[in-house]
Amino acid sequence: MPPRRPATPAPVEPSRDGFVRVRGAREHNLKDVDVDIPRDALVVFSGVSGSGKSSLAFGTLYAEAQRRYFESVAPFARRLIDQAGVPDVDAIDGLPPAVALQQQRGTPSVRSSVGSVTTLSSLVRMLYSRAGTYPPRQPMLYAEDFSPNTAQGACPECHGLGHVYEITEASMVPDPSLSIREKAIAAWPPAWHGQNLRDILVTLGYDVDKPWRELPKKDRDWILFTEEQPVVPVYAGFTPKETRAALRRKEEPSYMGTYMGARRYVRHTFATTQSALMKRRVARFMVGSLCPACDGKRLKREALSVTFAGLDIGELSRLSLNAMAQVLTPAAKGRFDAPATTAAPSRAAARRDTARRVAAGGSAHAGATDVRRTPDLSEEKRLAAQRIAQNLVERIGALQALGLGYLAMDRATPTLSPGELQRLRLATQIRSNLFGVVYVLDEPSAGLHPLDNQALHDALAQLKGAGNTLFVVEHDLETMRRADWLVDVGPDAGQHGGQVLYSGPPEGLRTVAASHTARYLFDTAAPAGRDRRAPTGWLELRGVARNNLHDLDARIPLGVFTAVTGVSGSGKSSLVSQALVDLVALHLGHEPELDEAELPAAPGEIAPALAATAGHLTGDVERIRRLVDVDQKPIGRTPRSNLATYTGLFDQVRKLFAATPQARARRFDAGRFSFNVAKGRCETCEGEGFVSVELLFMPSVYAPCPTCHGARYNAKTLEVEWQGKNIAQVLAMTVDEALEFFAHEPAVCRPLKLLHDIGLGYLRLGQPATELSGGEAQRIKLATELQRAQRRDALYVLDEPTTGLHPADVDKLMRQLHGLVDAGNTVVVVEHEMRVVAQADWVIDVGPGAGEEGGRIVAAGTPEAVSRTAASRTGPFLREALG
Repeated sequence: MPPRRPATPAPVEPSRDGFVRVRGAREHNLKDVDVDIPRDALVVFSGVSGSGKSSLAFGTLYAEAQRRYFESVAPFARRLIDQAGVPDVDAIDGLPPAVALQQQRGTPSVRSSVGSVTTLSSLVRMLYSRAGTYPPRQPMLYAEDFSPNTAQGACPECHGLGHVYEITEASMVPDPSLSIREKAIAAWPPAWHGQNLRDILVTLGYDVDKPWRELPKKDRDWILFTEEQPVVPVYAGFTPKETRAALRRKEEPSYMGTYMGARRYVRHTFATTQSALMKRRVARFMVGSLCPACDGKRLKREALSVTFAGLDIGELSRLSLNAMAQVLTPAAKGRFDAPATTAAPSRAAARRDTARRVAAGGSAHAGATDVRRTPDLSEEKRLAAQRIAQNLVERIGALQALGLGYLAMDRATPTLSPGELQRLRLATQIRSNLFGVVYVLDEPSAGLHPLDNQALHDALAQLKGAGNTLFVVEHDLETMRRADWLVDVGPDAGQHGGQVLYSGPPEGLRTVAASHTARYLFDTAAPAGRDRRAPTGWLELRGVARNNLHDLDARIPLGVFTAVTGVSGSGKSSLVSQALVDLVALHLGHEPELDEAELPAAPGEIAPALAATAGHLTGDVERIRRLVDVDQKPIGRTPRSNLATYTGLFDQVRKLFAATPQARARRFDAGRFSFNVAKGRCETCEGEGFVSVELLFMPSVYAPCPTCHGARYNAKTLEVEWQGKNIAQVLAMTVDEALEFFAHEPAVCRPLKLLHDIGLGYLRLGQPATELSGGEAQRIKLATELQRAQRRDALYVLDEPTTGLHPADVDKLMRQLHGLVDAGNTVVVVEHEMRVVAQADWVIDVGPGAGEEGGRIVAAGTPEAVSRTAASRTGPFLREALG
């Protein structure tokens, strides 16, 4: 037997002193960074936005841990290293396996839910399958029969969506007093296409000048609902009389036109268009309602006939996690009481009573006549029910501890904030009981009220106490103060950052003069006071009903900076980003936009369109002439969209290149310098900068284009230079570098200066939209808006604009927002950052709790007045911020 080869020795030093040692890290803007970071500790990476902290935590440490894992697996799986990338670093010693919990949006599929993300749904389905109360003579169902995403479980009427959709005459023809020529059929396409359909109807002999309501029903039905597609001659510009004469003479037509019924057009456009705008437009004509077969519960009747604790699985899934835990707790404790012999109410009445009592915070198991008890369970079913219920209550407890008890299990993930999604994954990791792992987290405090931050810190302490290491990229000062170790990166963003200014216990950062973090971490003085602006008018919202808001009245002051506060899930965004925005948009004659979550991911997956906001707008509404909703949705969904194209500055840059002597001599116009135009872009990658490599039986991988090496342009285009740089080199510049390079070009400088002033100087001009965070996208939109000629009486609405911002960058943003108010506009922000709230003119606190425990105006007034309101959970933290 040959002698065994000695195993490769593990590094001795890191094992002895418990440190991860990084040497020569150069990922992105890191400048040959050497740093030692302790294991088994809570380590916070701090620094201004773009300083390089994420490059160190995620781009270097996590990427290297992932690479080592891939190297340890089977050879065929090592191709994943190419997809994950290899970090640019000389050496890392003492690095344990790592798990990343990053912020990302949920899948756009409406079938993904809180239950599926947390695996609660699987347990609940098993509970109903193994321990549910079945009707007499009904055979036992499998867990898959309780899933709306399987063929055997989905309601056959709505295919597991919970809603059915109709395209009706009333929805397509909202004003029947109009004639077809007067565009009575609103569902028809606009412009030439709509005119073409009207001309075809003239050829077919229909009266397009008679009011719609006066047309025979047979004609109306054919025009709207026919599936026929006749091809007929069209005489463009002819009157009906002239058209009839031309047909008799068999005159040569302008063209042959194909008719499409209005309903068929709506369905076809909705299913096939790539334009979100067109999809929103035709969605207006689709009338959605709860499926009558399943009452919106998405399951077949057999599954809904099975109950547990008196509730079917659809009713249990609609409860908040807090209420759900309350329903399941007796079973988890093994309590299955026999019912009294008195007459019991009907099952439907009992369910309604349960839902009302649980929603009100009461017990689901009250009263001797309560049929929600499950006395008929066999001993085997009781044991199964107890074990599954215990598991469910424990898992829900981890979510409640993170302040997520207000969510319902059937809540669709696209409607969750990135912070909520990250905390759902964090709760799952806490339950996994892993040991010796590095958890890398991306701003876990994002979107959290200070009150909820305590639950987050407890969860992080629990993970650390289980023998794990936590690397947290964070801007929250309280999280920094609680850290065992601080790694501060900077001093500034982009090329002016990338250095580790300090690595050690938080207190040691106090003496680092170059650190922007130190100024805020140790400065306990109250912010400089300033006079509060007085409202110049009021918007009155009456009877608002949206999510957990029920018949709510609210007053929004005009001409001031208003911060809307409240714990996570209290209803702030429902009030401001939804109800206020929609009602003001309707007042201004705009259609409320559908959220991404309201659009289907594929034909057949039709999500319910936004219901009209219940409520109305009164007060000084005439004072609002313009609405600017600066949300955190992406500025583009493909890598072809970037900061330069979105802000419009790239148009000016291309004009400069087209005006050079080289370009004029070659007759290159501005289009030549667009990577979306064939004549200037690289033919191999068609302007993408990378190519897809197809692998047999394996997913495709992406590699830099072998022809242009990522430049995106062809060689002839890259030969043209402006001030010594070609167009690809300009796109590779950061905002700050470009600001210096284009210092004498006002048309380019203006948007660059605004991006710099708003704290985005570190972003590359050509950085793809897909790489930008929600907060970065929001600030790019704000900078783009600030370029426009400023007018008074605009309403600016921003939802958590400080997300992902260092306190120093928050100050830059606040200067811009206060400047808008000083110019005669109104700014309303939903905000958790108490430093921002303390600088507001007016505060509206929503709550007091989350979910059904919230949805009310707890306090409204100046920051000082709200801070003194006893019922406000924001008050104590605001009082501290005010000093």
